This record gives sequence, C-alpha cells and structure tokens, in this order.
Amino acid sequence: MSVFSTTPNLSLPLRSNANPILPSPTLTPFFGSTRKFHSISPIRLSNQTSIVASVSDALKTNTLTSPSNLLITKEEGLVIYEDMILGRSFEDMCAQMYYRGKMFGFVHLYNGQEAVSTGFIKLLKKEDSVVSTYRDHVHALSKGVPARAVMSELFGKATGCCRGQGGSMHMFSKEHNVIGGFAFIGEGIPVATGAAFSSKYKREVLKQADADYVTLAFFGDGTCNNGQFYECLNMAALWKLPIVFVVENNLWAIGMSHLRATSDPQIWKKGPAFGMPGVHVDGMDVLKVREVAKEAIGRARRGEGPTLIECETYRFRGHSLADPDELRDPAEKAHYASRDPISALKKYIIENKLASELELKNIEKKIDEVIEEAVEFAEESPVPHRSQLLENVFADPKGFGIAPDGSYRCEDPKFTQGTAHV
Repeated sequence: MSVFSTTPNLSLPLRSNANPILPSPTLTPFFGSTRKFHSISPIRLSNQTSIVASVSDALKTNTLTSPSNLLITKEEGLVIYEDMILGRSFEDMCAQMYYRGKMFGFVHLYNGQEAVSTGFIKLLKKEDSVVSTYRDHVHALSKGVPARAVMSELFGKATGCCRGQGGSMHMFSKEHNVIGGFAFIGEGIPVATGAAFSSKYKREVLKQADADYVTLAFFGDGTCNNGQFYECLNMAALWKLPIVFVVENNLWAIGMSHLRATSDPQIWKKGPAFGMPGVHVDGMDVLKVREVAKEAIGRARRGEGPTLIECETYRFRGHSLADPDELRDPAEKAHYASRDPISALKKYIIENKLASELELKNIEKKIDEVIEEAVEFAEESPVPHRSQLLENVFADPKGFGIAPDGSYRCEDPKFTQGTAHV
C-alpha cells in the first residue's frame, strides 16, 4: 500500500479536503512538544482534489506480531545500528576535540537526529546525491565518507575530504556524491534541485537508461520560511524531478522556537500546495523514517517526482558548540532525551531477537576503535601547503593566484608585503 496515494484510503489518517484543518494540540503532529500551537480560526482548504496522507500515525500504531512482519532483517538492523552509533560517537568526539582546541570556527553537532540521516541515506545507491547543511558531518559519514577523512577535515588537515579547505560546515566528496554542506540556510536547496535536474536530463535527453539517480536535500525548519525553498518546490514539482526534500525539524532555528516563527508549524502541508506529497514522520524513530524514505526514494527513482518529508526530531546539544543552550525548556529537552533514537532501535533489535546484547556491544567497540583511529590519523596528518591558499578561487589556473611561469604568487615574499598587520 502506498502511503503517498493521491486517492482516498480510509485506512490512513488523511488530511481530507472536505474537512477544516485545525492546527490544535490534538491535531498538530508534534509529539510531546511542551509548547502547543493554537489556531485563532479554522483553516479551510480549497476544493482541489489532491489528498496526501501523513503516515506517522499509521506507522506508529502498526503492531508487529510475527518475525515475518518485522520492518527490518537482522543484517539491515546491524547496518542501521552501526551507522547511528558511528554518527553519535563521532560527534561526541568532535565535542572533545573542539574544547581541546583541535577544531576552529563553528561546529554544529547532530546528536539526537541520527535516525533521519541513517533512515534516508542508507537506502541510497552510491550514485545518488546528498546535499546537506552546516550540520553535515553525520550525513557525510552515512553516505560512506571515511571517518578519518571527515575528522581530518575538521582538523583543517590536507588529508581531509576537502583537503582542509572546507572545515566543519562544508563537507564535500565527489567520490561519494556528497555535494556539500552549506553554511547559509536554504543555500543547498537550489544546488540539490540542480543535481536532480541533471539526473533527469541524463536519463531523458541523453538517453542514459541507468541514470535513475535520486537527490536528497536536507535542511531545517528555519529554512522553510525562506524563498528558495518555495521556488525549488515549485520547480521540482513542475518538472517532476527525482528529489526528496527532507526537513529535519528539530523545533529550534538557533534560539527561535519553530512554533513561534511559522504561521502554520505543519511544514509537510506545504508539499501539496505545490502538487507533491507532504508527509510527517516521527524523526526519532529510524524504522518509521526508513519506511517513509523507502517509498519517497522509490517514487523519485521511478520518475514519479518529488516528495516533501517533515521529520520531527530534536538536537540534544546546543545549536553549535559555542551555544550554552540556555533558551530551551529543560522539560522539553528531557522529554526528547527519553526518546533517544539509538536506545529505541537497540530495544527493538533485542526485543525482536534480531541480535544479542553482545553483538551490539561488539559494534560499539568497533566504532570506538574507528573513532580513535580517525583522531590519530587527523593529528598526524600534515596541514595544507601554503600553495593551496589561492586554489579553487579562480576558474582560470593562470589567474590572479598563479604567475606567468606557473609558480604560485603567494610563494613570492613580496606578495603579502604590507598586509602582515591584517
């Protein structure tokens, strides 16, 4: 059964066009948020016939009674668990290294949101693309970028995935089709839309039959009030591009509550406005995320167009490691901490006898070793050569940074003369 059906299906909790939508505490699908949104008056939809299901309740109430009904196999469960542990452990180590002065600038950690990255990215092919935000370390790891390459990039070393020139907020990997972390909110959405257009062009114009590549565009709730978000939704729907727009709604845009900043906090509803399915899912449950992601990615790969998916999740740390995190209600933080996505997956795996406690501990031990090796590798790696300073700045290799004889201008002692005080 398709959860993205455009025809009524009474088995799903549909947002029907025939009834008013009241974004009240009973209908707003924000699980356990300590701040409730109340509508002054009911919002009535037009008579347009498109009906889109929100699948979160359907998945939430799905009871599994036999092994044949399990959402994952043992092999899938271990892969998912390992990826989530890798993301969490890596970010915890980043915090240690940052406070020891090994990393510089802003570092935004992903703790608490691992179910979204793992639930989506582990379903992709290598040729599929991922476009991220400034909270991009774990997206890169999930897509297969080695932990040592990500850690080295954070250390600003030449062995990093961007040779030390990208840093925390700009993880790129051509090999793994990670098209980048983008520091400005919404900046990556047009890039992701372009990547999806490229895939469609290769398949339909260049007749490359195997070019069924999908693009995932990750962004936060704060981005959904920006213009390029709407422009790209429109373009993707108009051209039926193979893209999935993934909103990681962690309820806070730096220090601004999502419920205070958005006239209608149900972001998923913006999908149908542009002619694409809009879905809300519990982003603290990797299995629910995975089920929704599987169908959205499948739709895109089959040429059925884009999907907007709102994953309600929560970051366990402040906006960045420079944020003391004093604005959020302690009760809210405690509520989401009790719904840790890794603990929930571990409980599911053990209760359904997919793996033993010992097997999971062995995975955790393996990841600890991977992280320790990544730090050692980053520590021992060289810093970028000074000649990299002006690389990738000008398209012309003989441009400003390179002298007529091919030498780097920055190697000339007189190049920076008079600027030492800057």
